Amino acid sequence: MDFEVLDPSHETEAVPTGPAPRPASLAGATVGFISNGKQGVKEFLDALERELLERHGVAEVVRTVKSNVSAPAEPAIMDRARSWQALVAAVGD
Repeated sequence: MDFEVLDPSHETEAVPTGPAPRPASLAGATVGFISNGKQGVKEFLDALERELLERHGVAEVVRTVKSNVSAPAEPAIMDRARSWQALVAAVGD
């Protein structure tokens, strides 16, 4: 009987990154919500949207839901996200 041993390590070195730049203010900003669509996340995002609009002067909140709860957001969603000044990745259960 033959066995094939697989090496789970990545073939290239990871590129070091830092946190995304933070806006000085959210006033007038567009904030995007990317949700995994699981139960319970809608109520949280409803409350967060109210806070952002009423207390932080956010101009618009854009909501989107990924098609697969465990996969990264689709390229089309990430393309839309380029025009947002802030993004919230929301996970619900």
